Amino acid sequence: MAYAAVISLKQTIERSRLETSCTKILKYLYDEASALQEVLKELDSSSRSISREKVNDLDGQIRGAVWELEDVIESHYLNQFLSLFDEEITLGEDDDPPFLFLEELKQDIDSFILTVDNLKKAYVHELQNPSPEEEEEEDEFVHSRPDESKIRMVGLSDQFKKVKNWLTNKLPRGRSPRHLKRTLALFGTAGIGKTALALKLFQDPLISSRFHRRLFVTVGPKYQLKRVLIDILKQVKNPDDIDKKIMLMKEGNMISNLKVLMERSLDDDKRYLMVLDDVWDNDIWFGLINHFPDDNRGSRILITTRLREVAHTANADVDCEVRFLDKKESWDLLREKVFGEQESLSYELEQAGKKIAEKCEGLPLTIITVAKILSKSDKTTEYWNNVAAEKRNSVFMDAYEKMSKVLHPSYEYLPQYLKACFLYMGVFPQNYEIPYSKLVNLWSAEGFLSYGNVNSREYFAVQHLFDIFSKSLFTWNVTSSEYFAVKCLFELFSRSLVMIHKQSYSNGMKTFSLHSPFWYLCNKEAMKSKFFYALNTLADALAEEGTEGHRRLCVRNNVLFAIKDVYDSVESTSTVRSLLCTGPYHPYPVPVCSSLSLLKILDALTIRFYEFSMEVVMLAQLTYLALTFNGNLPSSISNLWNLEYLIVRRHLSIIGFGGNYSSYLPMQIWRMQELKHVHVMGSDLPDPPTEEEESLLPNLLSLLDVTPQSCNKDVFERTPNLRKLGIRIQLSITDDEPFSFFDHISHLHKLEKLKCAIVNPKIMLSGVVAPPVPLSIFPPSLVKLTLSGLGYSWEEMSKISSLPSLRVLKLRCHAFRGAKWVTRREEFPNLEFLLIEDSDLVEWSFPDIIGLEALRSLSLKHCYKLEMIPLEIGLVKKIELVDCKPLSPSYPEWFKRFNYNLLHFNVDSSWE
Repeated sequence: MAYAAVISLKQTIERSRLETSCTKILKYLYDEASALQEVLKELDSSSRSISREKVNDLDGQIRGAVWELEDVIESHYLNQFLSLFDEEITLGEDDDPPFLFLEELKQDIDSFILTVDNLKKAYVHELQNPSPEEEEEEDEFVHSRPDESKIRMVGLSDQFKKVKNWLTNKLPRGRSPRHLKRTLALFGTAGIGKTALALKLFQDPLISSRFHRRLFVTVGPKYQLKRVLIDILKQVKNPDDIDKKIMLMKEGNMISNLKVLMERSLDDDKRYLMVLDDVWDNDIWFGLINHFPDDNRGSRILITTRLREVAHTANADVDCEVRFLDKKESWDLLREKVFGEQESLSYELEQAGKKIAEKCEGLPLTIITVAKILSKSDKTTEYWNNVAAEKRNSVFMDAYEKMSKVLHPSYEYLPQYLKACFLYMGVFPQNYEIPYSKLVNLWSAEGFLSYGNVNSREYFAVQHLFDIFSKSLFTWNVTSSEYFAVKCLFELFSRSLVMIHKQSYSNGMKTFSLHSPFWYLCNKEAMKSKFFYALNTLADALAEEGTEGHRRLCVRNNVLFAIKDVYDSVESTSTVRSLLCTGPYHPYPVPVCSSLSLLKILDALTIRFYEFSMEVVMLAQLTYLALTFNGNLPSSISNLWNLEYLIVRRHLSIIGFGGNYSSYLPMQIWRMQELKHVHVMGSDLPDPPTEEEESLLPNLLSLLDVTPQSCNKDVFERTPNLRKLGIRIQLSITDDEPFSFFDHISHLHKLEKLKCAIVNPKIMLSGVVAPPVPLSIFPPSLVKLTLSGLGYSWEEMSKISSLPSLRVLKLRCHAFRGAKWVTRREEFPNLEFLLIEDSDLVEWSFPDIIGLEALRSLSLKHCYKLEMIPLEIGLVKKIELVDCKPLSPSYPEWFKRFNYNLLHFNVDSSWE
């Protein structure tokens, strides 16, 4: 994790304001850190035959040196910051933050550069000169044809039949129609059964009779072409003859000679099946598969891989993602591995066993590993119920530990820039559904996205990924960090490390999680590298080494803060930069260690603060602050001039009629120039002071959950780069005057996402009655619009329908009301997704031959009066109906007869 440490150091240097005489020192240090970062990146392109153990040891030494210097710089900076308070200087009244004087640290910096220079040389030498013992170890490892008598697979019968059919019958035309090498790829996460499925196909009687030659080679992460070629040849020819021919080959020409020999050996009248198991390298096509002979006799090449990218690079005619086992298959596999052919089990034991199998989350490797442990333990109902009750039971923890050896390469061979991103996902609780936006914000605050370069070749590809993979819908104004975030998430997904839970209309990712064995791996590796330390129980906090030296602490049980020994242990960890409270929400006050002086990230949303801790405003390095607090923020919050993310939630999100609970953020917030994201529920951004021209928030991109009072011309003109705006309207009994905030939104020329919701609309028998909010001119840059509880007439829709960039429109809780809506062909030229929820709409009509031509997905929920979906609706591919009577159950089939583009028509009822 030295790579992440160097990124953090560079970020520290960049954020430091320097007195002129120190500029040269820091620039020199920054250049040295950048050079070190480039050296560490060389690992990604180095030979996989290197000694990872030695490289990782050097990585740890570099990480330690970087952290030591960063501690010195930040502690020195903090001391200067605190000295201002000793002199009774109020930073909120100063124009600028203090300067950083570094002359006295020159000796520490020189010592660091000397130490790192020596480590850097050793690191490069190890990358370029793999140790001899490592090479010998690899040469001794010879993959051979599998023992077919031991092959048995449970489950996945549907995928077995499908792939078997592809192997034995005519394949659909592949991605490269000019070649006759027909290739299939099985891909999926580690331990999901790819190899077992390939082996079952390999031994199938029909496959055996169809293919005259069947060859099985395990490639592995340390792909060596020479070894693979020899393995293939020894399965085709007599191994002794191959050894003799190899002895006659010159080392310099051996690879090319082996390729020729392989082509000649396979280029006869015999149909072959080549299985390449556990492929990791994209060069497999150019280095190996491309040299298999072309034929039209029905030969097949079957690849298994953890990486989607490898499957695509291999130009496979068919990609098959191996799925997780269902509940029945999971129990069948567990039962067989524990009891063998034993037929009868007690009902109670079987029910406990099914619960255990379900907690294995459909991963065959987990099931098999757990089964091995259970087979050696008491097979009693009481014991099995105890195992089934908790995933953190020792049986599962022992299983995850045993599985780590199989899963570890998925982490070990990640690119340097992905390792920190992946490990960071482990700070959340087991099986936690991680929101896309929260993770990306934390990644950004940690600096993981600061040095991601998307070159010109990747630019358009990443834009496409951004559209189809993330829930965020931005146009070409997307920042480089956002592109890099999508790139990282896509690569983790492509490497089968991330499970997607909730998807957007375009199958993009809203929430995701780690499979439990990978979550365990993240926590194990993070603790080993002191990347983060997790506190789940009292024992974790009071462990002998405990939190010492760790850079991040994640607290998954907030009650632990109330225990003095735990609190003291956490507070004494001076190296902590991130305190992440990820446990269940705790509505009662507990003391949070907000006095950790070097904190950069304080995420305490799951803890309710009754009073704002003034220790927080002393955290000079803080970039991310999130908490639950119902009061007003102090003016001294402006001392946090490095703050980029400010998130404050209320303990109760909705307050009834009759109360005006809105509050203003302090005026000094306009001094916080680094703010990117402000989400302060129910609070207003105050009007900027007119006498100060520098009252500008140039980096503010997101302003969420503010009241209409914040949406005025002065505020919007001082937030020129705002791209995401959320307006939260809470009505009181006296709110009868019209709101006018929409009049000023046109000043936001870069706005792309707008959400406006009345959280407590007045609902009468006649429908929603809301104070009029006259629709005005929206900026043409708007991509996504969500309205709720506003009660417009459908005639007002014309003010929205002409927006040229609008792609997503969500209308909730009688956002528009009335029995009839007429949609014309020229309206919504680029709208792709439309949601109408809780509406009194009866008749929806299109007077033209076609309408909403760009629409791809339509969702109608709780539209109880809607009689018909217009057949004239464009090229929609997906329709979702939830509680939309009187539309009959037979309506989907009737609609499909008239719309040939429709792929999915789902009808659901919340009452069933």
